[in-house]
Amino acid sequence: MPPVIGDITWTTPGQTSADSLPIGNGDLAANVWTEPNGDILLYVAKNDAWDHLGRLIKLGRLRLSLKPGLDPAAKGFEQKLSLAEGVIIIRDGTSTVRLWADAHWPRLHIECESSRPVEWQARLDPWRTKPRLIEKGEVHGASGLEKAPFDLIAQPDIIVRKERAGIIWYQRNESSIWPLTLEQQGLAGFKDSSTDPLLHRTFGGCLTGPGFKKRGDATLISAKKITTAALTLTVHTAQTGTATEWIDTIRAQALDESRPAPAEARADHETWWREFWGRTHLQIETRAPDWNQAATISQHVNWQRYLVACCSRGLFPLKFNGGLFTADWNLPGEAFDADYRRWGGGYWWQNTRLPYWTMLAHGDYELLRPLFRMYRELLPLAEHRSQAWFGHGGAFFPETQYFWGTHLPSNYGWDREGKLPRDVENQYIRHYWTSGLELIALMLETYQHTGDTALLENDLLPVARAVLKFFALHYGNDAKGRLRLAPAQSLETWWEAENPMPEVAALHYLLPQLLGLPAQSLGVADLGAWRALTARLPALPIAPVDGRPKLLAAAKHEGVPKNSENPELYAIFPFKLYGLGRPDLDTARWAFTRRTFPDTGGWRQDAVQAALVGFTESATFYVTKNFTDGNITPARFKGFCGPNYDWVPDFDHSSTAQLALQNMLVQCVDDKILLFPAWPVRRWNVKFKLHVARQTTIEGELKDDQLISLVVTPPARRRDVILLLDKDKVATSA
Repeated sequence: MPPVIGDITWTTPGQTSADSLPIGNGDLAANVWTEPNGDILLYVAKNDAWDHLGRLIKLGRLRLSLKPGLDPAAKGFEQKLSLAEGVIIIRDGTSTVRLWADAHWPRLHIECESSRPVEWQARLDPWRTKPRLIEKGEVHGASGLEKAPFDLIAQPDIIVRKERAGIIWYQRNESSIWPLTLEQQGLAGFKDSSTDPLLHRTFGGCLTGPGFKKRGDATLISAKKITTAALTLTVHTAQTGTATEWIDTIRAQALDESRPAPAEARADHETWWREFWGRTHLQIETRAPDWNQAATISQHVNWQRYLVACCSRGLFPLKFNGGLFTADWNLPGEAFDADYRRWGGGYWWQNTRLPYWTMLAHGDYELLRPLFRMYRELLPLAEHRSQAWFGHGGAFFPETQYFWGTHLPSNYGWDREGKLPRDVENQYIRHYWTSGLELIALMLETYQHTGDTALLENDLLPVARAVLKFFALHYGNDAKGRLRLAPAQSLETWWEAENPMPEVAALHYLLPQLLGLPAQSLGVADLGAWRALTARLPALPIAPVDGRPKLLAAAKHEGVPKNSENPELYAIFPFKLYGLGRPDLDTARWAFTRRTFPDTGGWRQDAVQAALVGFTESATFYVTKNFTDGNITPARFKGFCGPNYDWVPDFDHSSTAQLALQNMLVQCVDDKILLFPAWPVRRWNVKFKLHVARQTTIEGELKDDQLISLVVTPPARRRDVILLLDKDKVATSA
């Protein structure tokens, strides 16, 4: 395994959490920073810490102090993030503090060593001390509740008084917006068959340490001056009948003597990260002076994968708008606390999906499970909604939704006078139902990579059956007996559309693959329904433009766009009907060349589509821009990119460039593996290891136009590799 590029070392302290470094285990994460006085602070977050308003908020803030303190002015002072170990080390030449979020347990470890005896102090540093009204611009952090008919109140933390085990604190939801969302949206009948996921959800932490004693309810101090110390923060989320039940549970977890000893836990933790980094790598080297761009891109690839891993192993999917690393970014007009994030606690599919597409080539399949789990668990509500709103079966998923599956209330519309339950007020998402189809595509590709029968049976087939049933029942036929998708929309850009490209392309792309799944997994009903739907499919929206066939956003749509997407290119990605190695490549390239809104940054996926049609120069330009001059951030750690359209860190921005890089290197078309299909061979050398379909890995090195090494596992797949290294090949751009 090559060294992991991207470690960060700073030799000066920070000022605020905008100067923080990240650690995490996928469920528990922390922003860690120092202050000029030598104190170390941590914002701690957890994947399932949903408050009563449906916001994903911080667990709390800790402050660590030494007496004599860490000296940021000392010659040996440094703060270091080690990606290979998933650890942050802060030292001043005399004392060293090591922080890491245990890869296997819901615990954060703080280990301290000093060459001289010092007093150690750790305390909860609360800022949520009393109920507080959320108002004006900050309401955007509870997006979906704008203009709610009730006050939005941020609740305080509760510190357990006279607790002997350590410092215990929590928040507990004594109210919930869940029933309101169901009642507002004509889904009250679903309440009896479900459970409120917010009410009595309790989350917090317990800080303990051998040799420490309490000073008040929120501070631990070492009983004497010592040279070594260890503190453990145990975190827990649960819905319990009483707060006392939750306190008893976290106390027992914190004091559990059967848990691994710190040294054993750290060894297991380092093994996990070593195996994680060993799965894949992508290191670019320039062939000419490039102002450090290749090195910067290589760093960002690892930073992004690290950040995603730090946030993606809990019960819920990664939040695209900050993940678990929101902080006090102090942006103009949005200088709110670390619980704030643009677009609030909802999941936007267009934004959520992009980090997940990158996981396939990395082989990070376990990180996909929370996404698949959430949508699978949403099926009962989605099917209930389809029946209640439209009087037929099947399921659709809103483009923007809470993790329990309802629309965000302000998107749905507070004023319901004269409206039917199916009348969604927000026209950006009114008929935007592409997410279920793309979710099936992502599940299919994951299954092609892994051959995981549990994924097929438990996730892919239930979702595919429900979503395709919805499309088959919801739309009628045109005069030719073909499906007529109307009223419909083409993403957020075209609100009045007929036969939009994303949906039509998705159906053409998905149905043959679904019908080709193992026969033993498909019932007679599946085959009959999917063959019947295939027979009804309308033609892809294509028409001549300047004498050449061009992919269209829809067969028909209004004249003025409402957003700046390119729905016509969904037939290239995510629904791969067109591209290198596929029919009518010129049609796809013409559509890309004539796309309405050429751009990059944030969720824009031009770089990915450029790579898939072999436009090397365009893909290279966009990837470079995203990772270099397009990566503007208020954070000291440049891996926290953003805000762009979303927040800081913006998980779309780097994921799009990362996905483009993967497709510049390797693409799969049927059983063929296209190697270097859009790679700028004259500009970049590369060392890489990537995962492709059929449990295959491709590892190699390209240097100065020569393939120095290539290892394909299993070896039988070597015959499927098509090497595209023709030096005379024209790198078409657009």
